[in-house]
Amino acid sequence: MSDQIQIVEPATVIGWLKEGSATIVDVREPHEHKAGHIPGATLVPLSQFDPARVPVEPGKHLVFHCQGGMRCGPASARMADSGFTGTIYRLKGGMAGWMAAAGPVER
Repeated sequence: MSDQIQIVEPATVIGWLKEGSATIVDVREPHEHKAGHIPGATLVPLSQFDPARVPVEPGKHLVFHCQGGMRCGPASARMADSGFTGTIYRLKGGMAGWMAAAGPVER
């Protein structure tokens, strides 16, 4: 993993979400997203991943997540390879870690 891609704890992302300082990208499949997702997360499934579809908001932390923390790795690498120069955060433990940390979930 490069310095550009970092793993971040769910508690940190929960704080960023409360501050409004995170852009959350869900790389799971549509049926997984529909079953429950982080509020405000943008769905960009790994199976159809296109870095151009990732919303990049200046001044916000870009956080990728999946179900268990694995699929966001290839998505993060593709985002970095696309020329994105900011830091990309991978949510540690994915959605499972998020729920274990009592992060909010929309259904």
